[in-house]
Amino acid sequence: MDRHRARGRRARPSRGKPLLYTAVASVVLVGATAAGTVYMKAQAHDGSGVVSSAASASPSASPADSEEASVEPVAEPSVDRDALLAKALKSVTLAAGAKTSVAVLDVDSGESAVHGDTAFDTASIVKVNILAALLLQAQDADRHLTAREKTYATAMIENSDNASATALWASIGRADGLDAANKRFGLTDTQGGDGELWGLTQTTAGDQLTLLRQVFGEDSELSAASRSYLQELMGEIETDQQWGVSAAGDGSGWALKNGWLARSTTGLWDINSIGRVSADGRDYLVATLSNGNSTQAKGISLVEAVSKAAVASFRDTAED
Repeated sequence: MDRHRARGRRARPSRGKPLLYTAVASVVLVGATAAGTVYMKAQAHDGSGVVSSAASASPSASPADSEEASVEPVAEPSVDRDALLAKALKSVTLAAGAKTSVAVLDVDSGESAVHGDTAFDTASIVKVNILAALLLQAQDADRHLTAREKTYATAMIENSDNASATALWASIGRADGLDAANKRFGLTDTQGGDGELWGLTQTTAGDQLTLLRQVFGEDSELSAASRSYLQELMGEIETDQQWGVSAAGDGSGWALKNGWLARSTTGLWDINSIGRVSADGRDYLVATLSNGNSTQAKGISLVEAVSKAAVASFRDTAED
């Protein structure tokens, strides 16, 4: 499991712009003449990527025209994001025995893609989930975190301190408390680890993307204050832990949490990374999981390569 890193003076990573899930409406109009047909389609895009449409007709262009204008929906080309992601990942070489899964969301467009639905050990990325559960419980009790809880939270996220994670794991009610919070967060494929084994919580990349939506999106069970607190801690990760999904950004801003765990039964490494990155003025949420890595270094390289390919699959098709 991650070792506690002694805190010291370190360079603070730059932060990207605040994430805003803003509804965007577009209207497409195609000509209205006596000899033509009137088409109108209104589309509403929200942060979830859901598109709704409605069609309506305008009056006939000419009173002499005996035929009423017909109204039909305008067909627009659709993008299979999952297929594009799968294609992009073909450029990543997997070592024998290694497995990976990734989920990514383009915050600006609301579009997302997932590759793989296998469950992985969380290792220390579950620490974000533990703190989210603690904050949710505090909200329910209409209280602020105590000074001790804040001390634990800072060490757990910024330093990846395991003793602090164990203390807060007990505070939320271990797996039962995590699972109860995750039911409200919308995580359907995550199950807390047995006893004190929080690092063996099972999760999927898709569920981790859902968790990131709770941390960085406005449509969340967490209050604005709780989200801001978590985002701030994830933006202050110790220097030697600043790897993973951040490699997919351009350095203009990131917030992340990594996890690394050597399994005692096989000696192979679980390497995971989740967070928000900025690239070319756009924001992305990325969750990359892996296991079966022969070394920690090879696992980190794999996670970074997968994260880069995942974001590139969106950047290559992003509108100017």
